[in-house]
Amino acid sequence: MKIEILNTGSELLLGSTANTHGTWMGQELSKLGLRVQRQTTVPDGVAIEEALAECISRSDAVLVTGGLGPTSDDITREAAAKALNVELIEDEAAKRSLYEYFEKRKYPMAKVNLCQAQVLVGADVIPNPNGTAPGIYSPPRLSGEENCALFLLPGPPNELYPMFHAEVTPRLKALAGVETISEVTELKFVGIGESSFHEGIDAQLAEIDGLEVGYCARLGELDLRLIGSQEAIEQGRKIAEASFADFLVSEDGSSLEKVVVELLKQSRKTLATAESCTGGLIASRVTDVSGASAVFTHGFITYSNEAKSQLLGVQAETLVAHGAVSEEVAGEMAAGARQSSGADIAVSITGIAGPTGGAEEKPVGTVCFGIATSEGVETFREYHPRSRADFKQQASQRALDLVRRAIR
Repeated sequence: MKIEILNTGSELLLGSTANTHGTWMGQELSKLGLRVQRQTTVPDGVAIEEALAECISRSDAVLVTGGLGPTSDDITREAAAKALNVELIEDEAAKRSLYEYFEKRKYPMAKVNLCQAQVLVGADVIPNPNGTAPGIYSPPRLSGEENCALFLLPGPPNELYPMFHAEVTPRLKALAGVETISEVTELKFVGIGESSFHEGIDAQLAEIDGLEVGYCARLGELDLRLIGSQEAIEQGRKIAEASFADFLVSEDGSSLEKVVVELLKQSRKTLATAESCTGGLIASRVTDVSGASAVFTHGFITYSNEAKSQLLGVQAETLVAHGAVSEEVAGEMAAGARQSSGADIAVSITGIAGPTGGAEEKPVGTVCFGIATSEGVETFREYHPRSRADFKQQASQRALDLVRRAIR
C-alpha cells in the first residue's frame, strides 16, 4: 500500500517548529506492517493544493497534517476540495462539537471558528475531543480514477496522535486488508555495526523467501528490521541470534537503559555510577526510565582528580602513576562507587572527550571503563574518536552495555 505524508506549514520549513509527525507516524504504521513511501513538506498557501494533487495521483492513501485551524493561512480544507473537485459544506455535527468544546471551557467562540465545521461533500468527519479542528476522511471513491484515500488531520501532536490511533489506524487496516498485513520485528543490537551483519548474515537472510531486511544504525547500536510472515521472521531471528546473541538487547524496540533497568529489577540488584567525562549522562539515561528508583542508588560525578579521591577513594599514587584516564583509575572508581553506595553493581567511566586534552599516548577519544560486582572488578580501555557530544553518547552506551552483560 502506497502511503504518503504531506506536512503543511511555513513554520516547518523556516525551522521554527520541528517536524516530528513523519517520524512518529512512520513508526506507528510500521507496527501494522505498513510503510510510508514518501514524505513532503510544503508552506502555507497554493503549494498545498499543488502538492495534494501530486500525492493523490501516485498514492493509495495520503495523510495531511496541519492547516485545519480558523486563521487565514489554514487552507487545507479548501485545497483538498479543489484537488478532489468537490464542494465544502457545513456539517451540523461538527458545528455542535465546536460549540460544545467552547461551552465546556466557558470561553466564547469567535465566528471565524465556524470554518472548522466545513467538510468535503461525501467525506466523514473525524471527531477531535482534544481540540477545535475535526479531522476529515475522504474515502478512495471521492478521488475518482485515482482511487486514493485522503486523511486531513490537525497539526498539534496532542490532537493528531489520539485521532490517528482512534480513527486513522482502523481505516488504513481496512483499506490494506488485515489478512495481507505483514508482521514486523525489530531486533536491537548494541556494540556491533552494519558491516558485521553484512559480512556475517546478510547472505543467509537473503535466502529466506518473503523476508524483507532493513537496518538502522545509530551511535553504539543497530536495529535489524525483519518484515514478512511469522515463519520468515522467525527464520531471520534465529540466524541473527545464532551469530550475534551476545549483542542482542531487545526485540520490542526497548532502549538499552530500559533493558538495563528491567534486568536489574528481575535480578533484584542495584546499580551505582561513577562518571567523569560523561558528566552524569549514564545516570541521566537510567533515571529517564520509569521505575529506576527501585534499582538505582547513587550517581557520582567526579570530574576532577580531587573528586575522584574524596568521593570514590581513588589513590593519589594511582592518579600520578597512570593519569586520570587509565584502566587503573577506572577500576578504583568502580570499586569505590560500589563500596560507598552499597550497590550490587557499579560502573565507572573516565576519558578524553576533546577536542582538546589529548596526547600521543592518550589521544582524544580514549576512554576507560570499570565494572565492579561481587566477583571483583574488570576494566576496559577503548578508543572512540568522535565529536564531544557523540563521544559522550557512545561512551554512555558502552557503559550501560557493560552493566547489561554483568547482570547476564
